Amino acid sequence: MGRIERFEDLQCWQVARALAKGVYALTAGADFRRDSRLRDQIQGAAGSVMHNIAEGFDAGSDSEFVRFLRISRRSASEVQSQLYLALDLGYIGKDDLERVYGLADDVKKCINGLIRYLHRR
Repeated sequence: MGRIERFEDLQCWQVARALAKGVYALTAGADFRRDSRLRDQIQGAAGSVMHNIAEGFDAGSDSEFVRFLRISRRSASEVQSQLYLALDLGYIGKDDLERVYGLADDVKKCINGLIRYLHRR
């Protein structure tokens, strides 16, 4: 792996960006437009995943970075929970849930690996 100089270089942030893009694509549908509360909540949580990784990268210490990564991981879990609600309400199908849920899983795994790395450093 090359040297990480910017948060954009982090694989976790890149996957989180894909997650946010996936959530925004899902929430563009008519059902989500009528349910602004759930739409805003899931979009906010998806944005929080990538934004907390970026903010933590510039936090100034590994312990602060880990704190932001944990917040990011919790936001990814929030997205996953909200996806189930969207499925239950008929806003998305099972394939959509599995695709975007998988992105959230991927980012959580990546975050866990980065946290382990930072603890060993």
